[in-house]
Amino acid sequence: MDLRFLLLATLSAVLCGSWAQQDGSICIKANAQSCGECIQVSKACGWCSDENFLTEGEPKSARCDDLESLKKRNCDEKKIENPRGRIEINKNKDVTSRRKDVAEKLKAEQITQIQPQEVTLSLRTGEPQTFKLKFKRAEDYPIDLYYLMDLSFSMKDDLENVKNLGTDLMREMQEITSDFRIGFGSFVEKTVMPYISTTPARLLNPCPGNQNCTSPFSYKNVLKLTDKGDDFNRLVSQQQISGNLDSPEGGFDAIMQVAVCEEQIGWRNVTRLLVFSTDAGFHFAGDGKLGGIVLPNDGKCHLENGMYTMSHYYDYPSIAHLVQKLSDHNIQTIFAITDEFQPVYKELKNLIPKSAVGTLSSNSSNVIKLIIDAYNSLSSEVILDHGKPPEGISISYKSICKNNVVGTGENGKKCSNISIGDEVFFEISVESQKCPSDGKPEVLTIKPLGFNEEVVVNLNFICDCQCAKDGQANSLLCNNGNGTFECGACKCNDGRIGRLCECSKDEVRTEDLDANCRKDNGTDICSNNGDCVCGTCECKKRDNPAEVYSGKYCECDNFNCDRSNNKLCGGHGRCECRKCICDANYTGSACDCSLDSSSCLAKNGQICNGRGTCECGTCKCTDSKFQGSTCELCPTCPGVCTEHKDCVQCRVFQAGDKKDTCERDCNYFTLIKVSDRDKLPQPTDQSYPLSHCKERDANDCWFYFTYAVRNDTKEVVVLEKLECPTGPDIIPIVAGVVAGIVMIGLALLLIWKLLMIIHDRREFAKFEKEKMNAKWDTGENPIYKSAVTTVVNPRYEGK
Repeated sequence: MDLRFLLLATLSAVLCGSWAQQDGSICIKANAQSCGECIQVSKACGWCSDENFLTEGEPKSARCDDLESLKKRNCDEKKIENPRGRIEINKNKDVTSRRKDVAEKLKAEQITQIQPQEVTLSLRTGEPQTFKLKFKRAEDYPIDLYYLMDLSFSMKDDLENVKNLGTDLMREMQEITSDFRIGFGSFVEKTVMPYISTTPARLLNPCPGNQNCTSPFSYKNVLKLTDKGDDFNRLVSQQQISGNLDSPEGGFDAIMQVAVCEEQIGWRNVTRLLVFSTDAGFHFAGDGKLGGIVLPNDGKCHLENGMYTMSHYYDYPSIAHLVQKLSDHNIQTIFAITDEFQPVYKELKNLIPKSAVGTLSSNSSNVIKLIIDAYNSLSSEVILDHGKPPEGISISYKSICKNNVVGTGENGKKCSNISIGDEVFFEISVESQKCPSDGKPEVLTIKPLGFNEEVVVNLNFICDCQCAKDGQANSLLCNNGNGTFECGACKCNDGRIGRLCECSKDEVRTEDLDANCRKDNGTDICSNNGDCVCGTCECKKRDNPAEVYSGKYCECDNFNCDRSNNKLCGGHGRCECRKCICDANYTGSACDCSLDSSSCLAKNGQICNGRGTCECGTCKCTDSKFQGSTCELCPTCPGVCTEHKDCVQCRVFQAGDKKDTCERDCNYFTLIKVSDRDKLPQPTDQSYPLSHCKERDANDCWFYFTYAVRNDTKEVVVLEKLECPTGPDIIPIVAGVVAGIVMIGLALLLIWKLLMIIHDRREFAKFEKEKMNAKWDTGENPIYKSAVTTVVNPRYEGK
């Protein structure tokens, strides 16, 4: 767990560093000439308003950088201009808790379902501001329902069932709301050819045979919204069927008039439902050309005495136009359609937000159940919409719905399955991509589709720094009044350039000014690392904001110094004007030479084990046979024990290869004898390197000793007794061998005897089996004569 946390932390640090560097690069590349321009580049950009911030050769745009870079460049934090966006709640009335069983009823305008109602956002470019919106579905909320019916001839039987709809629907809706109003309207078709027959007889009675029908019409508002169900029944009972020639009807004309004629229809600012009932398809924009009608629908109210009077003048509305008007007027549409045209209207539903489709029976007998089911479906879903946002504004949503279900993207705009009294929340993020050209505030409206309430979002744009308000116009600091001194720098008047607005644009490329930008009268202007502006070098910027050119002639930089281990100045110094300035305890052209000798210190406390010198923190061994970071290794050496074996053997036991030259060759160490192995020095007891040795002499006897170097003195401690192996005991060995041979012989005899017994039993069994299976010949021998002769007395009568 700790390892994963460490890896995540490391990755986060790397990514954050990468992003910071990227933002810094964006700030630098923007070449901002004022604080206002700088803060519009990115939310990570800041402007240093310190007058003495820039060094020689740095352009004015170098004041604009990411915040960390400005601090590293020694800009006082109080002098960094970095305005942030903010959120202000202007109107925040709590959502209403309203119940039907309470005697005191609230008016529709007193009910609040959305909170807050007004906010003000101060937006900085690239920095989103997020506020939380709460929606609570109120109980006993008023409903206006307008029933719009197709009265073409095919809907004759449906009209009979709708005549009693008013009182029946009133009764059913009492279960949902105590404040319900209902209205009625009808439509047929445009009153021009080829939609209807224009012969005089057909204009009076367009129905076939002896059917009594009324004259065709486009749309008629029969009953304004009312809370009297009996009026609905009475007026609808007076309606007559009409007729037309083609199958699609002019329902879109009727829907448009119902939506935009609020006063004539009687819409209140409550839940608005439009029930559209038909058994046919629909005409839409462009179909009017068949009747010679080419003017697009104007989306305005044209009702006179309840009749639509401009159907012959304006084309049918388009679906998009209809969607806009229904949304603008908060109308939720319920399509009550017969089974035949269900696929068509389901496709239309997908284009119209907050709409539903129900299957109408052939005679409209199920219309009440259809309306109740569709209303419950529509009211249980809330969908936010903001219309067309101002230019450069982007909006994103995140929904926290019932049971804490979270939605993002398009799903972040809506919540479903909302019951009465449920609260859902939306997190709305508004971001400005750029400042408007005029800098004026904008207003954004966010509302739930189908509801009359909305949130007003006032947008203020942060397009300049606070310090700009204190700017000095025509300041003497800007070349005697050629610019405004604001935020620590000169903002030049039109036609003037330079850090101090000291030049006119016409003077920028003159030879006299360019000569001031050549070092030592050379040919390169600003060392080919900058531009000559008004006789002063302004150094180029690099993709990496940490790499900069500097100097009067841009002859210096901080990235072309010597490197060590692929690091600038070895990672132990800073690069100034192409030369490394090393940190303490480091030296060298690339700061790669450490003056600290601790890395050369061996375990015995000696520098390089006394076998070399410490140079730049690394041991240089004087004898090439020694290796290692502290000259502790010797791959070609025989080993400490083998090296000193002969001298120890000759000095202690007067034996070995050097016993004749012992006096001469073996006096280089101090000898100490001990009588017990436990008295030999142990590694844990010593503060100096110690070697334990075990060697064998010519007689196969072992001797033990230790070798150590203490304070440049070689010391050998030896166990004075040899450890020799004892000879073998012959008698037990011989007896054991003889006994083994005898036992092996007996075992072999027993095995042989056992095998023979097994073999004999198998042979006997085989003989018995063959004996039982033998078959003997039973025929008589022809030359065989029996030895018995029977004589019968002829006189014997058997008595």
